[in-house]
Amino acid sequence: VQLQASGGGLVQAGGSLRLSCVASGFIFGSHAMGWFRQAPGKEREFVASITRAGYTNNYADSVKGRFAIFRDNAKNTVYLQMNSLKLEDTAVYYCAVIRSAYTGASVSETDFGSWGQGTQVTVSS
Repeated sequence: VQLQASGGGLVQAGGSLRLSCVASGFIFGSHAMGWFRQAPGKEREFVASITRAGYTNNYADSVKGRFAIFRDNAKNTVYLQMNSLKLEDTAVYYCAVIRSAYTGASVSETDFGSWGQGTQVTVSS
């Protein structure tokens, strides 16, 4: 399994970024996907997840209404559109694939089995 995340960078508060994660090594359309993040000095936390067909999403309360997760199964890619970015969104963002095929979109880190290398998002004032 390989997950290649990209799209991070430096953005001013209130701005937007779109993260992408290209997956390979497994049947992408059979697995729910998720995004997590880890800020300096903090534990990794759940951001968003999406079912294998993209019909159901879950979001952390801190990003609801600002972030959107979606996927393109033809491109083996999951995205995270981040709008109205805040200073507290600064973190390394990781995409992850759920351990078991044909299951729902979990919010629990322990349900995800493979992780990308992460992409840095820095929000400045």
